[in-house]
Amino acid sequence: MSFLTADVTDECDALATFASQQIRQLGTTLHGLTPEQLAATPSASAMSLGALARHAIFVTENILGGICEAPQPSTGAERSTEQAQAEGTVDAAALRADDTAQGLIDALEEQARSADSLLRKVDLDTDVPIPDAPWFTGAEHWNNRWSALHLIEELARHAGHADIIRESIDGKGTYELNALAEGGTWPPEGW
Repeated sequence: MSFLTADVTDECDALATFASQQIRQLGTTLHGLTPEQLAATPSASAMSLGALARHAIFVTENILGGICEAPQPSTGAERSTEQAQAEGTVDAAALRADDTAQGLIDALEEQARSADSLLRKVDLDTDVPIPDAPWFTGAEHWNNRWSALHLIEELARHAGHADIIRESIDGKGTYELNALAEGGTWPPEGW
């Protein structure tokens, strides 16, 4: 996966391209991690890369579900109440006992493909019901455009968190992880 996005041609293409790229970037931070490293909290934050990946999957499922089901209210991602709470708040309990780095990378890739497909064809002006949650207080109107932009903003913030956590685990940064995920090495030969 290229570190930079491809060129875009219109608004839906831009939203699809940037959303899927941010999801994939978060996935690259998981490359080659052990189960212990997935659960590690090596920084001042209580977030682990595994819990952060689970949060990104949960948020993406919910936002894409809201876009897909608009203008009707979304049924939300299927989780137990406890799992939804853990994934929604990036709690350590979000990481499941059977989670692996590759399994989470695969789940994020599936979400990236879903975002890419849906956001290319969606009517951006369709209204989306605002979820009943305390962090959405004061919002009066959303549409699919706002939801897609919010998804990108949420994912970009967490991709940055993931970069810092991963670098705290083993010193690997974004460029090296992108190269490793593509089967290459960093820095490139002759650079």
